[in-house]
Amino acid sequence: MTSATTTPPPYIDHIGIIVSDLDQAVKRLSPLFGTPARIKELTEVGLRVAEFDAANVVIELLQYTSATRGFAQQVMGERLGLNHLSARVTDVEQSITTLQQSGFTPMAGFPRQGAHGRVAFFEPDAVTGLLFEVCQLDAKEHPT
Repeated sequence: MTSATTTPPPYIDHIGIIVSDLDQAVKRLSPLFGTPARIKELTEVGLRVAEFDAANVVIELLQYTSATRGFAQQVMGERLGLNHLSARVTDVEQSITTLQQSGFTPMAGFPRQGAHGRVAFFEPDAVTGLLFEVCQLDAKEHPT
């Protein structure tokens, strides 16, 4: 048997789900995850976030808070439900360059600070309809 070096699989940091009522969604999903959700208020982009930790991924519930179409809603759209997958990377800028070479188009206004660290969203995927995000965690989110 020959040994070949392989690239490790990507680490999915979180799965983003848009909800209409964050408090009700947290109450509904709490029995599934058994741990209290972390709540974050991102008023500058018109978003409330609740995070549940699972063994292998964070489930991120997102509720728009702005009466007008805030930045978060412009990026993630109107549709409720499964919205985006976020891959954890060590260098957002390098990841953007690599993904652009493979045909992905970063959205305007990225990279920027997000709920977990420095992030970049890409234009919606024509095949799956999902948004793809890369996330470089802040040191406080992922201490070494």
